[in-house]
Amino acid sequence: MGVTRREFLKYVGATFLGATLSRGPWPRWALAQSRIAAFEPDVEIALVAEPATVAILPGKPTQVWRYRAEVLSGSADAVRPLPNTYLGPILHWPKGTKVRVRFTNHIPEETIVHWHGLHVPPEADGHPRYVIGEGETYVYEFQVMDRAGTYWYHPHPHGRTGPQVNMGLAGLIYVTDEEESARGLPGGEYDLPLVLQDRTFDDENQVIYTTSMAGYLGDTILVNGEPNATFSVKATRYRLRVLNGSSSRIYKLAWGDGTPLTVIGTDGGLLETPVTRAYVTLSPGERVELLVDFQRWDVGSTVTLESLAFSGGGPTNVPLPNGAAFRVATFQIDTLPPTPTPTPTPTPTPDARAYMPFLAHRSSATAPSTVEAPRVAATRTFYLYVQAGQWTINGRTFEMTATAPDEEVLLGAREVWEFVNTPPFGTGGPGGGGGMGAMGLPHPMHIHGLQFRVISRQAPANATQRANWETVKDGYVDEGWKDTVLVMPGERVQVEVVFQDYTGLYLYHCHNLEHEDMGMMRNYRVVAP
Repeated sequence: MGVTRREFLKYVGATFLGATLSRGPWPRWALAQSRIAAFEPDVEIALVAEPATVAILPGKPTQVWRYRAEVLSGSADAVRPLPNTYLGPILHWPKGTKVRVRFTNHIPEETIVHWHGLHVPPEADGHPRYVIGEGETYVYEFQVMDRAGTYWYHPHPHGRTGPQVNMGLAGLIYVTDEEESARGLPGGEYDLPLVLQDRTFDDENQVIYTTSMAGYLGDTILVNGEPNATFSVKATRYRLRVLNGSSSRIYKLAWGDGTPLTVIGTDGGLLETPVTRAYVTLSPGERVELLVDFQRWDVGSTVTLESLAFSGGGPTNVPLPNGAAFRVATFQIDTLPPTPTPTPTPTPTPDARAYMPFLAHRSSATAPSTVEAPRVAATRTFYLYVQAGQWTINGRTFEMTATAPDEEVLLGAREVWEFVNTPPFGTGGPGGGGGMGAMGLPHPMHIHGLQFRVISRQAPANATQRANWETVKDGYVDEGWKDTVLVMPGERVQVEVVFQDYTGLYLYHCHNLEHEDMGMMRNYRVVAP
């Protein structure tokens, strides 16, 4: 498909999407010439990235870039506004839905959209080779094959992902299915998204983006785009969908009064059995779903969601270091009497294909899953470290379409990938244990195009790195399906991956966005046997 498809879609899009969203008829010749003309979408959406001005802090408004969307055909529920925020709307797709998204770029630089966590064809994954310029359009067509869960979308141009996300380009995706509906989870107003981000603002309330090898760390915590976030909730059950949408900050989430967290889902959807944690460690790109019954607190009282202190997050000479303690959000339990939590109605999904089953994975309802599990023979090992002043994977940096021989995989193969946050030549060599001195930095590793299972973790051998690891490891939620996994300095993590359905070029990279932009990203290619 490659460049031919990209150029075709760019030229097609430029003819019919202007500066505004419109319900006007699309040129039929454009659709007729599509390489996948037989694709009949259940829902069609126009998505625009554009500059905007919003009120975030008191005083002057802030210039941002934001996503805006409109349903062109299909269910009006496919786009759900997220009020009072610069974030994009929630895209709601039942499993099995055939989706067409007409994405138009109105920001003054190249961009493309990645559907983080979704299992889609390579030309729909948002690879940087498909970037479009200002005024151009890219057409995505894919079927939603993933289990019910919380996914997200964000830009993915090479070298500019961090700045564009920092300017505001991000949004949530809700996938639903009948298995989720059967569980009777809280819905409607009791299904609450929490997008965690950090920003730094100047005296004019404009976003400042300055970064280093460690990554971007803002000094103001935002939840759904708002500082000092406070939510008024009723004394009943809620489903909290938490996304770490920050560039490089890790959150160590806990209730302020020490109440355990009940986890019902991770990156790839709902767990078969809920697990409890004293705290949850959430690295950039990861999601976690919490079930909270606010009846446990008195009506009229407040409870806070905190990020606890930990060590090993990186430099401490910044206003709000990675590992500092701070308040994330406050929940005010309403004086209103609780109302029955609505139960979602099962929704039939058209032509739904089973991509991932429910998974029971060495979990219990009370104990953390993190153990020093024995390592198995890895199919591929990826060392994460700095070399010659650049972030690398196995000493390599990003090349737009190239793959090394050990980055080609067979369709249908089941493999064990091992991520090692230390150089192969030991902590005494260049890069010092993953970069930035002998103690290294964390790397949340993300694999495009699939979900995986965490099957093994090995603690750091270095005593200081081991002590740092101890401050976060009980917050790992390795049960279920994942697309992003945190690898602390000195740690080795093994994941089991299966390559299904699609051949072509995909990415794997560190989801510290600055590390990714600085070259800590590589391609892997799925080839037919």
